[in-house]
Amino acid sequence: MKPRCAIFASTLATILFANADAAIAQERPCRSRDPIDTIKEMSEAIYACWKPPPGTAGMSVTLQFSLRRNGTLIGKPRATYSDLGDDQQLSRAFMASILKALDEALPLPFSDSMGGAIAGRMLVPRFTAALEGTS
Repeated sequence: MKPRCAIFASTLATILFANADAAIAQERPCRSRDPIDTIKEMSEAIYACWKPPPGTAGMSVTLQFSLRRNGTLIGKPRATYSDLGDDQQLSRAFMASILKALDEALPLPFSDSMGGAIAGRMLVPRFTAALEGTS
């Protein structure tokens, strides 16, 4: 992949993934082995495994991490933004639910082309628990 294409792919992944949240229509079941060919499918694969705990509506965390071409995690995810409120127990439960979702979703079954395009790129998904009464 040419450097300019790699930069574009990385930037696109960052922009699309950063603006995603739990409101993504979850058409893909958790742990689906169907090949992932797009950023949207990658987001759906992770969010399909996420179940925010009760009482965490409105909480939000942005993580930063990278994946290998085989869909496994490189290093540990790092929180770059959080809006967790004052309840420490709910905050911990919210974070634990996100880490559990990653654990359940990974490794992601990337297609060869998607694996090559996403490998090592910085991803910044935002996890936001929907407010009650919204979708």
